[in-house]
Amino acid sequence: MAKLTHIGAKGEARMVDVSGKAAGERIARAEGRVVMRPATLAQIRAGEAKKGDVLGTARIAGIMAAKRTHELIPLCHPLALTSVRVDLAFDDALPGIVVTTEVKTVGPTGVEMEALTAASVACLTIYDMAKALDRAMRIEAVRLIEKRGGRSGLWRAEDKD
Repeated sequence: MAKLTHIGAKGEARMVDVSGKAAGERIARAEGRVVMRPATLAQIRAGEAKKGDVLGTARIAGIMAAKRTHELIPLCHPLALTSVRVDLAFDDALPGIVVTTEVKTVGPTGVEMEALTAASVACLTIYDMAKALDRAMRIEAVRLIEKRGGRSGLWRAEDKD
């Protein structure tokens, strides 16, 4: 069993010391889905949500969340992010919206938590912006789909469904 890096010898929580790790490019991609009624998806697509631009607001919220991950998740390092991308796609088969994020940095630690936080907050923002249309929306399948860089190199989820 792998040793947990955020737990000290006596079981105390601690921030991992990354000062001895080499800086390198780190990239992580995550995704999440907001499932809703077909009519809700149609109204969002048509720009009929009372609160305004659902996708634009969710995109900005996801970017802002990635930048503030260290303030939200205990023991995360504050990172100088070099890129945050939040893509949103309508999916009639769900029906709903698929959120995909990509976060990059050059540094000694990865950006998986930043990518996951961006996806989560973008999904939450979609819900908030459209809850007047459909309170039964579901946020689901938030997960890491890829990470690159660091000692462990490339990792990809086995499937994307």
